[in-house]
Amino acid sequence: MNEQIITKDNIKPFTDQCFDRDNDKAARIVKGILDAKSPRISDISNAMDGNPDANYKTIQRFLDNNDPRENLHRLFNEDEEFVIGDPTEIYRPQAKKTEYVGKVGKDKKLGFWMLTLASPYKGRAIPFNFITYSSKTINDELSSRNLEHMKVISELKELLGDKVLVLDREFSYELLFENMLIEGIKFVIRLNIGNNPTILNENGDKISLTINPGDEVNMRGVYYKGKVEVNISGKWDKGFSEPMWVISNLPPEEAIEIYKLRMKIEESFRDLKDLLSIDKIMNQKQENMEKMTSMVLLSYSIGLLIGEGIREVEYTGKKRKLYSGLFILLKRKILLSKAVIADIIDNVYLFFCDIVLDSARTYMSNVFM
Repeated sequence: MNEQIITKDNIKPFTDQCFDRDNDKAARIVKGILDAKSPRISDISNAMDGNPDANYKTIQRFLDNNDPRENLHRLFNEDEEFVIGDPTEIYRPQAKKTEYVGKVGKDKKLGFWMLTLASPYKGRAIPFNFITYSSKTINDELSSRNLEHMKVISELKELLGDKVLVLDREFSYELLFENMLIEGIKFVIRLNIGNNPTILNENGDKISLTINPGDEVNMRGVYYKGKVEVNISGKWDKGFSEPMWVISNLPPEEAIEIYKLRMKIEESFRDLKDLLSIDKIMNQKQENMEKMTSMVLLSYSIGLLIGEGIREVEYTGKKRKLYSGLFILLKRKILLSKAVIADIIDNVYLFFCDIVLDSARTYMSNVFM
């Protein structure tokens, strides 16, 4: 990483906004995560200044005394019109005895799911909440994947307000549509055509989901499986091998455009794996794993924002779209002066403060009104 850019001193103002105590330790850990490009405590402690053994104990004490999962919620961006959900498989092939590791994916490999919720930001995303689950935790908790999805949706109900929740096709099922309509949550979800969903019109006739390349189809007041009233939009853009279908309780023309914006944000979730190795996280207890994951997501968000600030200044023309902000910060050589970098970080910090302040206002109004 560009050592002259990220220091404990310029990270601490960010952690001051996120944590009410142990802010200095939080700043050291965030810098350690970005330096190590790893979620593993041993890697982070080695990347931090000072004695690695002492650093390891510092991280453990910090996680014992704080719950970064709650601090992560402060990054909810009140000013954005929609929230994105993205599920990711985290494989742990060697963790046969780890309590939260079960079987995930079509191949039934050992691992767990992480469902991340994020606010869009300049074609990327800033995560503010997540849940983890697997076949093991679902069985142990007498739950199901669908109930786990509803758990996070119910937590979001008050926070979302009029915002739209945008989800991929893993969430294309009747129970979720039904519950979100009952809860009054606006949603846009990629329709899973592979399940051959039955869509009926108001007369009970089956509708064929067919479309020609270059065309768009919008349907209002149709019934998913003949039960749940929704709107459906389909569009087959030129250059794509298949059409895109979305299901929503918004006007269908609006829903398809919102989902297209979501597609541009998947790069952020790839960065979490490729640049910070979030899929290499190794904690024996689920609570500790989730706390450490929260620290990685906070570090990612701070690094992303600073990197995006650098991209705005240093990259123009075609190069502007080549790299994500985090890639620029961690992988690219940056030739800007210290004064310019300081100005960028100051501007990013002001934006960061606005997010945290707006999130606090939303929380306070929801709790006390």
